Amino acid sequence: MTLHLPNADGTLRAYTPRTEPAARTTPGSAFTSRTVFSAAHVVADPYADTTPDGPAAVDWDATLAFRRHLWSHGLGVAEAMDTAQRGMGLDWAGAAELIRRSSAEAKAAGGRIACGVGTDQLTTGTLADIRAAYEEQLAVTEEAGAQAILMASRALAATAKGPDDYLEVYGHLLRQAAEPVILHWLGPMFDPALEGYWGSSDLDTATGTFLEVIAAHPDKVDGIKVSLLDAQREIDLRRRLPQGVRCYTGDDFHYPELIAGDDQGFSHALLGIFDPLGPLAAEAVHVLDTGDTDGFRALLDPTVDLSRHLFQAPTRYYKTGVVLLAWLAGHQSHFSMVGGLQSARSLPHLARAYELADGIGLFPDPKLAEERMRTLLSLYGVTQ
Repeated sequence: MTLHLPNADGTLRAYTPRTEPAARTTPGSAFTSRTVFSAAHVVADPYADTTPDGPAAVDWDATLAFRRHLWSHGLGVAEAMDTAQRGMGLDWAGAAELIRRSSAEAKAAGGRIACGVGTDQLTTGTLADIRAAYEEQLAVTEEAGAQAILMASRALAATAKGPDDYLEVYGHLLRQAAEPVILHWLGPMFDPALEGYWGSSDLDTATGTFLEVIAAHPDKVDGIKVSLLDAQREIDLRRRLPQGVRCYTGDDFHYPELIAGDDQGFSHALLGIFDPLGPLAAEAVHVLDTGDTDGFRALLDPTVDLSRHLFQAPTRYYKTGVVLLAWLAGHQSHFSMVGGLQSARSLPHLARAYELADGIGLFPDPKLAEERMRTLLSLYGVTQ
């Protein structure tokens, strides 16, 4: 049956949903050619009596079930990151609980996990305060048995006077980290408070400082996660990394070509878009493991339009589309988010996300997705 989906100008367009799921083969064995993490979303408790500025109320059963879904396809989980609404509905207390629970679940499931370490206990503070906040979160992550991802800090961006402050704070943290960490460079399109990170708004200068941090402690850096949505800059940066330090792409616009790589190297992956794309992404990487780059691109290239749509400006609200797709795919029973962030995107935006996802066969049960989309449209007053 035809669905009538809203356009931004107030008109409706007809769309005929697919009726059968796409055939998909996704063995859960580990990948051999790339290390791949999905940054996973959290599932809100829809019955909690809370407000957007109150503590996050998480449905732990559904949240952990989604992580088991990702592990079952061979993907690693990047926990308590931007995709989990870190600093946008999920505070440090909620993130610490998430890290503990997900790390325990990873041990039980035999899944790989890395967790975000930041300073979101603070809004502002001295460099000593910022170091202490990072240290607290690093201790929680290491005690949970997870790899640490040193996230960019809003407090450090607000406090640092220049590159030397970044070198001091990160050098201190890397010296005391028990195991090699992943360094995360999140651009201001994902979080405007991170403008000028690494001590400069000039990206060439900032890159120099970033590389200086890595060069001083290469044995403590497993890799870097770059989320600047600039493919050439990522390529240039990964070619300058010390031997043995990986580049994990966080570029949700250009990930197929960056993961595929060239004759001088490739990127591994730590991506928010691999939350909704999990099984399809896993299938593509298994194809790449066989050396079939064309087959990998044939599977993953058609997903880019959906990713670019979800991550369109304001990019930081991409989480709303991610959770919509999780609901439509049957991974959770509702479309609500911590912090009330389900309201962050318009109905035309959500309708287009559904259309693009259905078009590439993303939903394991297309009929369920259609029924749920009809419910959402009806809630907004769109009659069919």
